[in-house]
Amino acid sequence: MPSSSSIRVRFAPSPTGMFHVGGARSALFNWVIARQSGGVLVLRIEDTDASRNSPEWTAGIIRALAWLGMDDEQYEGPYFQSAGADKHQEAVRRLLEQGRAYYCGCTRDDVMTRTGDSHKGYDGFCRDRDLGPGEGRAVRFRTPDEGKTTVVDLIRGEPIFENALLEDFVIARANGSVPFLLANAVDDIEQGITHVVRGEEHLPNAPKQQLLWDALGAEPPIWAHVPVIVNEKRQKLSKRRDKVALEDYQAEGYLAEAMRNYLMLLGWAPSGDREIVPWDVIESEFRLENVNASPAFFDVKKLRAINGEYIRALPIERFVEECGPWLRDAPWEADAGVFARLAPLAQTRLAVLSEITELVDFAFLDEPVFDEASWAKGMKGPAAEILAAAEEAYRDAPWRAEELKDRLERVGTAHGLKLGKAQAPVRVAVTGRTVGLPLFESLEIIGRDATLARIAAARTRLAGRA
Repeated sequence: MPSSSSIRVRFAPSPTGMFHVGGARSALFNWVIARQSGGVLVLRIEDTDASRNSPEWTAGIIRALAWLGMDDEQYEGPYFQSAGADKHQEAVRRLLEQGRAYYCGCTRDDVMTRTGDSHKGYDGFCRDRDLGPGEGRAVRFRTPDEGKTTVVDLIRGEPIFENALLEDFVIARANGSVPFLLANAVDDIEQGITHVVRGEEHLPNAPKQQLLWDALGAEPPIWAHVPVIVNEKRQKLSKRRDKVALEDYQAEGYLAEAMRNYLMLLGWAPSGDREIVPWDVIESEFRLENVNASPAFFDVKKLRAINGEYIRALPIERFVEECGPWLRDAPWEADAGVFARLAPLAQTRLAVLSEITELVDFAFLDEPVFDEASWAKGMKGPAAEILAAAEEAYRDAPWRAEELKDRLERVGTAHGLKLGKAQAPVRVAVTGRTVGLPLFESLEIIGRDATLARIAAARTRLAGRA
């Protein structure tokens, strides 16, 4: 793709629901292209379907883009397609005057009755009837009878479409409204769009829109149809069965930079077989020509792994800040000083930030919440003897992690157990779980009194279950 300040790309979502990760990927691809070339990214909200649109969805799109790093200084707009209704109607009039469009009074049932097949396209019945405007009459574009339309696509080469196989499609409905195909083309022409980068589901629309560009006297754009995103069953991501809303991932505790990195990998790969890639490297290396046309698998496990890497790379001050929303929403109050000491231990163990509350709750509760499976696993065998010995060993221990570890290791040796086995009942007694933060550092942080009280309470609980 040429590097030129004349490049203008656009991201044109419809505000009909939560912001889809596929839309976020398209927005990022367009953003990178604009930044690489010194060009412009236009944000256009395609809101002409009033029955499905909502201002809250539009606000959600703008918030999601800002979270990804695209605030209103990073794009031109937002423009609203509904504001261009007069220009859309004017384009319809021009095409009618030029003979490139005609009125049609056929209903869907009429066409099906004539063709005998509900899947067949329009049969051209009104093409030469010379109808004028009237109630129930739409306007159709007159596609060429012969020839081919070649779509220059940076990802898919130059797919060729036989004009004879393209139906005469509607450019103005019987109620006067203008559908996507025409409105989209008119807006792109009006806004000087040079490259259209969008999902491959729109590829069948490209030849029709290219014909509209030609008929309206404009040079068609360069196209790039990015691959569809699929789930683990290789089915296209669906709002009905898959988690696809960007806001849901944000709410779960994914970092914006991790999500941005991962979305850029859906169809494209940087040099060196890397997955964790700084944004400046992505900006310098990304090329539409290198995007794979094959479906891109949205691998949540890989996303979690990448997010975990980004979490571990955060400066500790920012990690504490990022955990703030989850700590504030917890049903207990987190002491800032205690959490500051726990944070370096927790940072290495999170995949998503929302896991922080379960990881550190033991330090802020009066008593731990016991996971029953953990209790059953940790409190078997000589657990009672280990707890008793640990309580005794810790009464006069210097309260440092290294000393606490050494003393429990000696307790384990006396009972024929390695440290891993000996610490299991102590961990469950203090934290309620068999896995979590490093045990001895955690004991040092919560202090002697809390540790001994919890071991004693666990011994009582264990005796009551015997």
